Amino acid sequence: MRHFKNRSIIASATLISTFYFAQSDTLKSKKIDEVVLLGSRGSGRSLTDTPVPVDVINISKILKQSPVNNISQALNYIVPSFSSTSHTVNDGTDFVDPAQLRGLGPDQVLVLLNGKRRHQSSLINVTLTPGRGSVGTDLNAIPTFALDKIEVLRDGASAQYGSDAIAGVVNLGLKKRLGLSGQLFLGGYASPVTNNFSGGLDGETISLDLNYGFKLGKQGFFNITTSTQYRDPYSRAGVRNGDIYNAYNAINYRAAQDGIDIDGLYKNINNTSNSQQIINTIKQYATKVNYFSSDLQNKIANANNISTLQGLLGGDVTNDELAYRGLQRKDFSIRAGQSKLQSAQVYYNSEIPINDDWKVYSFGGYSYRLGNAGGFFRLPNTERNINFITPNGYLPQIESTINDYSYAAGIKGKWNDWNIDLSNTFGKNTFNFGVVNTFNSSLVNNSPRRFDAGGLEFLQNTLNLDFSKKYDVLHGLNIAFGGEYRYENYKVNAGNENSYASYDIYGNVVTVNTPKNELVTDFFGVTRPAGSQVFPGFSPDNAVSGNRNSVAGYVDVELEPTDWWLVEGALRYENYSDFGSTFNYKLATNVKLADNFNWRGAVSTGFRAPSLAQIYYSSTSTLIQQGNTTQVGTFRNNSEAAQALGIPKLKQETSQSYSTGLTWKAPNLNLVVTADVYYIKIKDRVVLTDLFFRPKGTRGVDFPEGSDQAILQDAFDLARASAANFFANAVDSQTKGLDLTISQTSNLGSGINLENNFGLNLNQTRRIGNIHASPKLVSQIDSYFSEPNRIYFEEAVPRVKATLSNNLRVLGFNILLRNSFFGKVTDADVLDANFDGVVGKQEHFVLNNRFVTDLSVGYDFSKNISATIGSNNIFNVMPSKNPLINSLTADNQFVYSRQVSQYGIGGRFLFTRVEFKF
Repeated sequence: MRHFKNRSIIASATLISTFYFAQSDTLKSKKIDEVVLLGSRGSGRSLTDTPVPVDVINISKILKQSPVNNISQALNYIVPSFSSTSHTVNDGTDFVDPAQLRGLGPDQVLVLLNGKRRHQSSLINVTLTPGRGSVGTDLNAIPTFALDKIEVLRDGASAQYGSDAIAGVVNLGLKKRLGLSGQLFLGGYASPVTNNFSGGLDGETISLDLNYGFKLGKQGFFNITTSTQYRDPYSRAGVRNGDIYNAYNAINYRAAQDGIDIDGLYKNINNTSNSQQIINTIKQYATKVNYFSSDLQNKIANANNISTLQGLLGGDVTNDELAYRGLQRKDFSIRAGQSKLQSAQVYYNSEIPINDDWKVYSFGGYSYRLGNAGGFFRLPNTERNINFITPNGYLPQIESTINDYSYAAGIKGKWNDWNIDLSNTFGKNTFNFGVVNTFNSSLVNNSPRRFDAGGLEFLQNTLNLDFSKKYDVLHGLNIAFGGEYRYENYKVNAGNENSYASYDIYGNVVTVNTPKNELVTDFFGVTRPAGSQVFPGFSPDNAVSGNRNSVAGYVDVELEPTDWWLVEGALRYENYSDFGSTFNYKLATNVKLADNFNWRGAVSTGFRAPSLAQIYYSSTSTLIQQGNTTQVGTFRNNSEAAQALGIPKLKQETSQSYSTGLTWKAPNLNLVVTADVYYIKIKDRVVLTDLFFRPKGTRGVDFPEGSDQAILQDAFDLARASAANFFANAVDSQTKGLDLTISQTSNLGSGINLENNFGLNLNQTRRIGNIHASPKLVSQIDSYFSEPNRIYFEEAVPRVKATLSNNLRVLGFNILLRNSFFGKVTDADVLDANFDGVVGKQEHFVLNNRFVTDLSVGYDFSKNISATIGSNNIFNVMPSKNPLINSLTADNQFVYSRQVSQYGIGGRFLFTRVEFKF
């Protein structure tokens, strides 16, 4: 296999070298003179004349031969500085892929749709993945087939576009084409790793996209896209190790076969009038377990109380019981891989001229997605299972319903040579959590199997007024200014009571006054947990509706003092109703050092307003400890708990960005080369801390009055909490790196064209300076920015990433060969990775470099119909396997890391795509 991989790289190099033999038969490349509008409020410039790096991606052309079918995965393989992968067994993050640019957070890249600010997702990433604690934009809410091109500005742009544009800006351009087009996409994973390493086909995907555009009057248009998709899940779980059944499960199962529910004879094993009946029933059915030793049978027969039986029946009998029930360990596997998805989306784009100077426009759409992802398997030998109903345990599943709405309308035109654009953009995202195939185990047999666990909502409305005018000064002067008003609202909606509450033996909600002997337990006296298993619902204490508004004004100037020098400058003032104001600037330049050889550079400041989710999100559970109510979980930043523990009110992140680079184009070779280095410093980054704990011990005995421990105990008691984490402006960081792109197109003969594209990103992010800790929590400072959090910031995305694609068109055939290099990433768990018996403070499992090869072959049957077959990861290159350490594998369930991945764990993906256009 390694030889084949090497040959694919050699094939790429061979294809690149062939353009040298084309000599005078070069074909003029559209990339040479591609006009870039992103990052400029003027009339646009070519790729090499911009003062900052911008990628222009003809997504409608690339999609035709691509093995992926959504925006985030397409960009992950096309733009080296962009990272996005799917995750598994991580709650809501199974359905929304965090997307990062230059290794920074998902919320530090701004997304535009047709040049207008796109709303963020309502889901905040609080699980164990890159981008933890952040809220990104759900790119996959927009069907890829609706897009004509994507622009990626790889530089800070807050002075031009406002909050979030620290790492850069992604602009998605909707189609304007006329006529009918469509595609049918079929794909699935096929390799030895599919179906939990039993082979075959899994993760099948089928999607149908249709696009239709027609004229409105002489110059107007209306374009609409519909997209439907069905995607099966896949799993790459190993065969479970560890205990599954205990001796009590075996007896309980024999009784259940006769219709007798032993667990139904009690609610609290220490508070039941049926003790003797329970003992007798256990003795009766223990004799039917033929693999019990005679010694164990005798001890059971002689037991005369529950506590004695508890001591006898907790032992592991997994192998014997599996044989009796005709099951295997693999029947208890989790679903480690892609979630199930059904979606329907519709997007439109339109313009209608009013007269020669003015036109109205509108665009937007609706996206509906229903997803299903598995959690951890609830085994029979735990208090989370109801053995009479699910004697072999169960796999609880999160069923998400994601609705996304967007609508923009405006009018633009000319007045006294001024370009004027007035627009309003509305967006809303809702994420509702359903939980299925599960229990609230405190309700035991009366528990429903499906729960409404509540949900999240985010709404944004943006009003913009922009002016620009070009003056005939020196070699060109463009002045732009404008304003923006934005309103945002964030909600957490409570779930049904049975999704979060714990119930006592009488079916009442547990309170501080509930005696311990009225709590529901399993046979071994373990209290059954509250809420729907896998995802307890949001409680009324978590429910909230928070809003804010902001106003902004900006000035943007572009001047060409000579025909070889461009200077740009931008100033922006923005005021937020919740944290105050911010002022940012940007200076950028492009200098022609020689024909087709330019130097460019930029310096800017930026900011990111803390998202409303980071301010208002909470997810807490109420526990009863020694007769007192206490809370555990994530508390709101503006909560009493945060105030009691000295967590400051969130403020904006601020940044300083510097970039410089060279561009070169060789028109006779249709060759474009760009190289840019960058440095980004960010202050007061918002992180989700780890849990802080109330100190144990008694003041005056274990520690003196007035000590740090005593003060912290008082703070936790005031907060009515025993363990808590928060969003906080905890750290500063620096990011530095290099972007290199090379593009070349050649005509190799009659009807034979070759396009080569190479991209490289080198990137490093580090925390700098001290952690910004609350004085009350200094003793637990490692929980502010823990070692796992450091990994998510610094080492969870590749520091080196490169792509080399070769697209050969010959006699109606289109052949795409793409090789992608993904550098090392680090799993966040701290463990004995080198098996030397010592766990270092920064010792982790490292996933090694990988080359992934894609190959597709397409054929144009006519100018209207084409078909493509191919493969992503054709050589089935898998990420590094987890070492056999239980904290990583969870009893051998996670063969591959569930926290980090360079490109996913699916393996070889085969696809076919049929496209038509008229």
